[in-house]
Amino acid sequence: LVESAFKTSALSRAKARGVWQFIAATGKRFGLAQDWWVDERSDPDKSTRAAAQYLKALYQMFEDWNLALAAYNAGEGKVRRGINRHGTDDYWELRSTRALARETKNYVPMIHAAIVVAKAPDKYGFEITPESPVAFDTVSIDHAVDLRVVAECASAGVDEVRALNPELRRMATPANRNFSLKVPTGAAAQVADCLEDLPPEKR
Repeated sequence: LVESAFKTSALSRAKARGVWQFIAATGKRFGLAQDWWVDERSDPDKSTRAAAQYLKALYQMFEDWNLALAAYNAGEGKVRRGINRHGTDDYWELRSTRALARETKNYVPMIHAAIVVAKAPDKYGFEITPESPVAFDTVSIDHAVDLRVVAECASAGVDEVRALNPELRRMATPANRNFSLKVPTGAAAQVADCLEDLPPEKR
């Protein structure tokens, strides 16, 4: 919520991308592929797992969740230098110094506020209607296929197929690997059969 308002397409001025706002280097460090075909920082499932690993590593490093969150926002080096320079490993004390940028100083309190509100939304004037989980099937594809062709095979809209696969940077699946393409629920067999019968030049 605080990082991206759940937008898979979110892109910051620092080129951080996806719901968890990974910069390229940190994304690669935690296994998120980024190339001409895909950017897994925009995959909500894979990036959430990567963010959990990163936050766990930061907590093991700082042994404090506030510092771990600050480091997620500012980078572990920035937080470590602040601790060493100001002689404190208390986030709130560090926050009162010039060690952290304003964005980072506000970041941790915003997360605390989001947790408080999420636990009792009615108390703070929010009416929450939970959305249903996104449902889909997957089809393994080992060659480049135009997403418009996939949509036609699935009897679905191309925007729906694109929304299910936000990590795809092109209007096609990758040409150089197996890719688990998400398709509307119930359409997997239909898509697989359709693509198998399709001549290569039609893909």
